[in-house]
Amino acid sequence: MSNSRICIFASGNGTNAEAIFKHFENHPTIHVTLVLSNNPNAAVLERAKKFGIESGVFTKSEFSESDDVVKRLLAHQITHIVLAGFLWLIPKKLISAYSGKMINIHPALLPKFGGKGMYGMRVHEAVKQAGETETGITIHEVNEQYDKGRIVFQTSCVVLSSDTPEQVASKIHNLEHQHYPRVIEQWVKASTNP
Repeated sequence: MSNSRICIFASGNGTNAEAIFKHFENHPTIHVTLVLSNNPNAAVLERAKKFGIESGVFTKSEFSESDDVVKRLLAHQITHIVLAGFLWLIPKKLISAYSGKMINIHPALLPKFGGKGMYGMRVHEAVKQAGETETGITIHEVNEQYDKGRIVFQTSCVVLSSDTPEQVASKIHNLEHQHYPRVIEQWVKASTNP
């Protein structure tokens, strides 16, 4: 069976990315090969270094207006892209280069609380404001629109009336770290051997 090579796109702290690094550290056929960020100060770059994973940064114009990022991915023979707290909309050229091979995690039960600007604490605050009694995570393939790709996996958790948005965030982080690496593994295997 041929090896799958993952590139993680992340903009921030990288706790999800680190959970993914650990999951695939000794995997026989799936390897995290590259981490790319739009933020030169993202903690995820340091996390990648700790695991000996190559990383790099790109600008808005390199990402959206040129083929630089696609070329970089092809040079590293990347087969799959995983978004882990990456905040920019993916340009069409990247989506067509990795159609069905790009996955994202969203900290709510889509289609609720998705779309442009809905990330991080904004989502958890909106969930609380709406008086929701449950929330969760949605893992979905990426297309040209924020949070609209084919849903691969969802799981939920209870939102207590006493929960603060920070407590909701903590529950969501636990779900993300528990499920995202495993779902990525199943998804990569399924998309490699359809």
